[in-house]
Amino acid sequence: MLGAFASAFRTPDLRRKLLFVLLIIVIFRAGSQIPAPGVNVSNVQSCIDVVKTGDSQGLYNLVNLFSGGALLKLTIFALGIMPYITASIILQLLVVVIPRLEALKQEGQSGQTKITQYTRYLTLGLAVLQATGIVALARSKNLLQGCDKDLLHSNGTGTFLVMVVTMTAGTAVIMWLGELITERGIGNGMSILIFTQVVATFPSALWSVKTDRGWWTFGIVMIVGLAIVAAVIFIEQAQRRIPVQYARRMVGRRMFGGSSTYIPLKVNQAGVIPVIFASSLLYLPAMAAQFQQNSTNPPGWVDWVNTYFVKGDHPLYMAVFFLLIVFFTYFYVSITFNPHEVSDNMKKYGGFIPGIRAGKPTEDYLSYVLSRITLPGSLYLGLIALIPLIALALINANQNFPFGGTSILIMVGVALDTVKQIESQLQQRHYEGFLR
Repeated sequence: MLGAFASAFRTPDLRRKLLFVLLIIVIFRAGSQIPAPGVNVSNVQSCIDVVKTGDSQGLYNLVNLFSGGALLKLTIFALGIMPYITASIILQLLVVVIPRLEALKQEGQSGQTKITQYTRYLTLGLAVLQATGIVALARSKNLLQGCDKDLLHSNGTGTFLVMVVTMTAGTAVIMWLGELITERGIGNGMSILIFTQVVATFPSALWSVKTDRGWWTFGIVMIVGLAIVAAVIFIEQAQRRIPVQYARRMVGRRMFGGSSTYIPLKVNQAGVIPVIFASSLLYLPAMAAQFQQNSTNPPGWVDWVNTYFVKGDHPLYMAVFFLLIVFFTYFYVSITFNPHEVSDNMKKYGGFIPGIRAGKPTEDYLSYVLSRITLPGSLYLGLIALIPLIALALINANQNFPFGGTSILIMVGVALDTVKQIESQLQQRHYEGFLR
């Protein structure tokens, strides 16, 4: 493997791409450490030291994870990549609902370019909303609960607007950096930026286990963590291959077809999206309860939500979280993989599944296989997502427990995809690659 790295850096074109990606990552991480204008850095740092993120900031865990810890530090890249992820998910759902967007998707590259442009606009709109909410919470001292220090130098409207504009501009810069990696580097730019932010919090989250629980628990966590990573790699690579045979056909004087291929259906067809859906949905009651806590006579449901749906170590929270992930896995797979469309395309080009008639029988067969394979995929996602919550209940780890949940799915998935792309480039240049 080290020899393959050396071969990659000996290739001028590949070396230039890898160094360009590393440069963008350095710029990205630097922006995640620069505070936004008007932030009282010393007070913010002292509040973060006093208040444990996992114990009292579960409401912001997902956004803070995708910002690499920059959210609670109120930096210029505080929103991270989360607005873009949300916008992409919304556009994927709207493509199924709105006929105009579905027609654009059918137009090919030009239509996809238009949808990408809509995603950018929606990202900026969501960034304005999220930045407004974060700055408002910081101004009211509710961003870091348990700390009464002023997080901003001034609570005036001018400072508020400057911070919102700065964080929104930071999101636009992040989108630009991600597109630069996609165009001039290796791999998907947005995925690599997400990977960078998740990995940035991994060492501190891992070391907190050692400082809180000692070397013995740390060693056990490392062993269990390696087993989890191996299991995630195994499942992420697993797929059900449905054979497809194409009949021979005569076009003019030339014979076409007669080849055989397969349709790869991954066990985890939905990726990490169901976990994000379920986490975001469970944050809504906690967020609503937070706005009611400062009232003189809060409703009774506020205490109920704070007991069961804030920290995440209660069995009811875990059960609801698991069921939501299973539901959203089936939901997302149903809108991203259309058996009817796949069946029509196969019939159009003379393809068929051996032993299955073309048309409606093929569509029914694909739906049957997809539903069967989605069940273990949804259970796998639910169990992986519950690992940080189980660790929270068993060893009192914080909710950013490194092995499990969204973080491990992103790290393994993006790493595998990036290594495959480097591998393909090495094979094009007649090197042995990483996997021998």
